[in-house]
Amino acid sequence: MTAPVIVVGVNGSATSTAAVRWAAAEAQLRGAGLDVVVAYQWRIPGRSFASRGELVRTTGAHVREILDAAVHEARSSAAGVPVRGAAIVGDPVPVLLEAATDGDLLVVGGRGRGSPGPLLSPVTTQLAAYAPCSVAVVRPGWSAGHHTVVVGVTDSPGASATIGTAYEEANLRRPATLLAVTAQPGSDRVLDDSPWRDKYPEVPVVRDVAPGDPGAVLVERSREAALLVVGAGGHEDFEAQRLGPVRLHLLHHAECPVLIARDRR
Repeated sequence: MTAPVIVVGVNGSATSTAAVRWAAAEAQLRGAGLDVVVAYQWRIPGRSFASRGELVRTTGAHVREILDAAVHEARSSAAGVPVRGAAIVGDPVPVLLEAATDGDLLVVGGRGRGSPGPLLSPVTTQLAAYAPCSVAVVRPGWSAGHHTVVVGVTDSPGASATIGTAYEEANLRRPATLLAVTAQPGSDRVLDDSPWRDKYPEVPVVRDVAPGDPGAVLVERSREAALLVVGAGGHEDFEAQRLGPVRLHLLHHAECPVLIARDRR
């Protein structure tokens, strides 16, 4: 059986360093390999060069420095995890989508609070919307000290698979508790998770029915969580529509890593 693979995109920022650390820890939990990927162009913003040779040498050295630092960070964060690094010429979105084709999880960074610009870059939004596998978005400042996995429960067609992913993640983090949150206005529906309880009997489950705005409720629950799991949503053409307003709100404002679950089983 082939070992699972986690792919993490890096660009040398503090945001991507946080993503690398989280991805390495997740790889250690799963017994997975970790592929560290840098996508780059033959240019460095704000720099000009006397010749193409100088451009190639300088850009190559810059990219290699980013990649080497990220690989070192991964190996230092999670001893024993097989780590590979790759620097690939191209725009980040197509490069990382291709890298994730055979991956089990794609990890990318989201900007931290107080950072300039929006909390979620267009690259992260597109990857979250279109990746062929589950996607985790990690911001600087995430804490490894919490022991709750939160899952947003809905009555959508893919809800059972999302619940299953949340059980798997809680089981990996034992003795973590799974907090199943139903947060739909005026609703008290909770998904029947019987098959997952049978598969993961050691995972304690707390059911939380909190009618109200789903985004606000789940952001509140994320403050004491190790991970927030949500489904991947629909299949519209544009990434903002595909993710939907609740998922976008969570990616912007959740205070723990957010896992957008896509079932490939």
